[in-house]
Amino acid sequence: MKFLLTVIVLVSFQGCAVVAVADLAVTTAATVAKAGVKTVGAAVDLVTPDKKSENEKSKDKAKEK
Repeated sequence: MKFLLTVIVLVSFQGCAVVAVADLAVTTAATVAKAGVKTVGAAVDLVTPDKKSENEKSKDKAKEK
């Protein structure tokens, strides 16, 4: 009886370990993807020029005067 109980407990612990490893892998992949998207977004912001419409430019000039 003790042997059966021990086997059941050990098998359940192995199941928890598998879930923990899978969760770690998914979390790591999500974090890497999120960082990659932020990096690409920052690079695009640096490369692309800021454009203002003619209407916004005229408003800015009016505020300066």
